[in-house]
Amino acid sequence: MKVIPVILAGSSGTGLWPLSREQYPKQLLTLFGEYSLLQVTALRLRGLDLMDGETVSTPILVGNEKYRFLLAEQMRQIGIQYFPLILEPCGRNTAPALTLAALAAQLDAPDAVMVVMPADHVIQDEHAFRQAICQGVELAKTDKLVTFGIQPTAPETGYGYIRLGQRLGDHAHQVAQFVEKPNQATATAFS
Repeated sequence: MKVIPVILAGSSGTGLWPLSREQYPKQLLTLFGEYSLLQVTALRLRGLDLMDGETVSTPILVGNEKYRFLLAEQMRQIGIQYFPLILEPCGRNTAPALTLAALAAQLDAPDAVMVVMPADHVIQDEHAFRQAICQGVELAKTDKLVTFGIQPTAPETGYGYIRLGQRLGDHAHQVAQFVEKPNQATATAFS
C-alpha cells in the first residue's frame, strides 16, 4: 500500500503578519533552522519506516496559483523536483483542496492512504509525530478516517476541538464529537 503525503500550502499570507505578507505567506518563511515551514513539512515523512513494506511517495502539494513558482522553487531546493502540484485559482478552504488531492491520489494508487499536513505547522517532537503517523496509517488501513490532535493549553477559538470516544489503542480513540472553532465560552468550558 502506498502512503501519499498531501501538503496544504494555500495560506494567503495574513496569519503571521507582519512577517507573512500577501506576496510571501508564512508557509514560505524560514522561521526555525535552515528550511521554510513548507520545506520542513515536505521533509517530515522522508525515510519513514512503515509496516508491511508500505512506501511514502512524493507529496502532492496544493497551493495558490499565485505562489506556484515559489512553491516549486522551495521544493526543488530540498531535492523534490517532480511532484503533483494542484493550483487553486483562489482559496476555498480545506474540503475542496482535499477533494482535488484525493482525486489525484486515486489516479496514482486507488488504495493509497493520504497523510494530510498543513504546510505551516511547527512540530517540535518529530519522533512522536512519526510514531503517530505510523499508528494512523495502520488505523486507516482498517477503513478508519484518522485525525490528529493535541491537548489544548488554553481556550482557543481559532481551532477545532475533538471529544474523545472509545479507545482504539495506544493514544487512539474514536471521535465522539468535533466542534469547529467554538466561541470563547465553549472553548473555555472545553479547556
